[in-house]
Amino acid sequence: MQSRPSAVADDGRTRDRVSALLLEHGPQTATELAGRLGISPAAVRRHLDALVATGRLEERPTRDAHRGRGRPARQFHLTDAGRSAFPHAYDDLALTALRYVAAAGGPDAVRAVAEQQLAGLEARCSTAVEQAVTGRAGAPVDRAQALAAALTAEGYAATASALSGGGQLCQHHCPVAHVAAEFPQLCEAETAVIGRLVGTHVQRLATIAHGDGICTTHIPGPHVPGNRTAPARPVLGERAAHRTAAGTRTAPSTSSTPTIDRERTPA
Repeated sequence: MQSRPSAVADDGRTRDRVSALLLEHGPQTATELAGRLGISPAAVRRHLDALVATGRLEERPTRDAHRGRGRPARQFHLTDAGRSAFPHAYDDLALTALRYVAAAGGPDAVRAVAEQQLAGLEARCSTAVEQAVTGRAGAPVDRAQALAAALTAEGYAATASALSGGGQLCQHHCPVAHVAAEFPQLCEAETAVIGRLVGTHVQRLATIAHGDGICTTHIPGPHVPGNRTAPARPVLGERAAHRTAAGTRTAPSTSSTPTIDRERTPA
């Protein structure tokens, strides 16, 4: 016996049908939708209330709401969030536009478009970062943490982590990945924005546009002048033993730090 789909799945399909009817036929009342769906107005209103609660629909009075007696008629409209759930051809439109820009003005013109497109994002994220690090030194890695939160609010699903040599900013979603695959100027402009927002030169290690799982940006740690790592000292045991066997004596050292004897070239 075939199992019945869950009530949650049934509700999801019905709500998708409600959204599709509003997209196809425009704003409608609960009674109109109930007639098209073949269910009662009370049943359809339960789905409408759920869609309003999630922001996919909004309820507005009809133009003739004050005519006649009884409860004013109200219609349900798709919101921008509700429309965004349906397929779009934005990528195709963006590619067509950028191909035209590239043919007319070359790579620099595409770069100018990318920088202009990211200007608003940079301004919003800059405000968020400055507010987050107010009263602190605001090291690049700290700023990266604040930037990750700001980018997540913009839909990039970003995270930041500290490493021994600095930090990494990872973006798990790219809204323009398909377009950036053909026009890397978008990734280059975004990298420059990240560098300005964290306050240092950064390096892009991976991008979704080029087939990687996430966009990864390396943020170098602070450079301390004169703080150089001493080269590793060679182990003397085996080499000193060979020199002793050849007649070269090694004077005993009273220091706990091993010393390196230079081999003399015989005259």
